[in-house]
Amino acid sequence: FKPFEAFQQLKNHALFKPLLEGGEILSAGARAIIEGGYQSLPKVEMPGAMLIGDSAGLVNVPKIKGTHQAMRSGMLAAEHIAETGKCAGWDAKLRASVVMKELRKVRNIRPGFNKGLWFGLANAGWETATAGLSPWTLKNHADHSALKKVSDYESPKRDWTERTLPPRDRLASVYFAATEHDEDQPVHLKVADTNVCITRCAEEYDNPCTRFCPAGVYEIVEDEAGKRLQINA
Repeated sequence: FKPFEAFQQLKNHALFKPLLEGGEILSAGARAIIEGGYQSLPKVEMPGAMLIGDSAGLVNVPKIKGTHQAMRSGMLAAEHIAETGKCAGWDAKLRASVVMKELRKVRNIRPGFNKGLWFGLANAGWETATAGLSPWTLKNHADHSALKKVSDYESPKRDWTERTLPPRDRLASVYFAATEHDEDQPVHLKVADTNVCITRCAEEYDNPCTRFCPAGVYEIVEDEAGKRLQINA
């Protein structure tokens, strides 16, 4: 499944296309958030570093708000360093704070939608009404556990229409997002074993990284030496 192509097909649907024809894209963008919440919070301290804000996954997912959590955790982290002079103990301090108290109240809302829309809506209403006082905590699943192998998936006939509205490709779409970074900055994306990308990943999963990244950062290229993973970052 190709999310970018599906969105372009929606724009070219007979219902929406007349509304967009003749228009001009001024800017575009989307955001990805860490939505694991309370159940997926990692250990937020390590030798020489402390995690705060979005890097720790402190977003209030139902509200799609995290700025206040970033500020709260940052202030608490500063207090912790001023009081102790070390990173040790930060994990316990954060988990006992108002930051985690807010996440706990909404911990079951997002996982509820894994069981379907109607269950998710009913569950969200219950959790909101009770302020998260349910005696249970719904579990999250690892992202990779939801990935199907190519051999287990039969692609339906989609009948894609010919696209005429811009942008025609993902790189053009990234241009309209106006993202900024230094061209010579070190690549922060590391793949432990790129051989897996050409062998097992390609054979079993058809390289999903080439599709789930909206900016085309991960690309399988072929040259004289054969196929290899190229990271465009």
